[in-house]
Amino acid sequence: MEVEGAKSTQPLSLEQDQEKGPQNVGDEHAPPTAHTIDHDSWEQVGLMLVTSFNCGWILTFSNLIMVPLGWTWGTLCLVLVGFYTAYANWLLAAFHFIDGKRFIRYRDLMGFLYGKKLYHITWILQYLTLLLGNMGFILLGGKALKEINSEFSDSPLRLQYYIVITGAAYFVFAFFIPTISAMRNWLGASAILTLSYIVLLLIVLVKDGKSSNSEKNYDISGSEVSKVFNAFGAVSAIIVANTSGLLPEIQSTLRKPAVGNMRKGLYSQYTVGAMLYYGVTILGYWAYGSVVSSYLPENLSGPRWINVLINAINFLQSIVSQHMFVAPIHETLDTKFLDIKKGMHSGENFKRLFLVRGLFFSGNTLVAAAFPFIGDFINLLGSFSLVPLTFTFPSMLFIKVKGKTARREKKAWHWFNIAFSFLLTVATTISAVRLIVENINKYHFFADA
Repeated sequence: MEVEGAKSTQPLSLEQDQEKGPQNVGDEHAPPTAHTIDHDSWEQVGLMLVTSFNCGWILTFSNLIMVPLGWTWGTLCLVLVGFYTAYANWLLAAFHFIDGKRFIRYRDLMGFLYGKKLYHITWILQYLTLLLGNMGFILLGGKALKEINSEFSDSPLRLQYYIVITGAAYFVFAFFIPTISAMRNWLGASAILTLSYIVLLLIVLVKDGKSSNSEKNYDISGSEVSKVFNAFGAVSAIIVANTSGLLPEIQSTLRKPAVGNMRKGLYSQYTVGAMLYYGVTILGYWAYGSVVSSYLPENLSGPRWINVLINAINFLQSIVSQHMFVAPIHETLDTKFLDIKKGMHSGENFKRLFLVRGLFFSGNTLVAAAFPFIGDFINLLGSFSLVPLTFTFPSMLFIKVKGKTARREKKAWHWFNIAFSFLLTVATTISAVRLIVENINKYHFFADA
């Protein structure tokens, strides 16, 4: 979309998704794209959000969130940050239509209102988020496969081999199921897999928590300085647990009324979805205390078949879940290199799609194999990139669109959000970079992990 920057002295028109318009022609005001828009129901998107946010990432949260914060601060931050991210996404959903234009990409929205510089900043932050997130998915999939092999072998292969297998599996799925809308027929299976592995996991966690003979330790270790840095890292992980940084792209797939339908999908995520991933986070910490692993299945007592089944289901579920979190990158590449007037698997598009997906997953898999620090990916993901995308930009949009007509206290609240989220970005980024430097100094590349 052309980046123009809104210079009008008149208040911009925020059209609440043009609810009185036709139900299936929302793309008439949208830019060209190779992917499907204005097509999906809110139930489909809500189910996708619930299953995608209950992916393998949740197996790291007991360690990354609760261990640095402890019971009191951990529980408090889970609730407060969860509500804060829910509010920010609810607010962002309102800006899908402005002055008769439909914004199917976050960068287009920021560029339209704030000019070329914010267009490029949004593009960089969002794609950094998506790339890091996809690398994290590849790492977690590799971890799951390695855990399965460890149940049957005393000398499993290095993690890097399983990372390569995971990257190949993600490539195959992304090639044959190229868009978010195309995931429709897979969401039912993904929901069954998600519920299955979480129920099995919770059963084992309760069993292990009750059967522990030694008294569990919930103390927060480290110096006062390291406790502060680790706490900010934990806040980053909570942000990752609750938001994606790609809400406009997800919303673009929805039928009208797109604002109302997006908010219904968000209600599903922050009720049913949050109940599941918060449940795993809290029970994992309760069961094992401060020694809980950064990959929760490593702590499970068994039996063996449950450990294998949990890791196998987690791997299969991640193949579907990861696709949502990287869809905007696929959309950009497909729109640029494919003939959008033809089917994605027809003729020349078939070869181009194969090449585009292959190059993307080859690069991501290589980087993930070289830097297998799961926690660091999550912390950096939730700090430098996700904080401004989730908290800063929606308030900037409100000030630009409604600033001339909004009440003074509302404008003050959004200016506070901008200032607070900027400080949070700085603090969490410093914390994440510090942890990455520490791990790089300790780690020998391509050694076993």
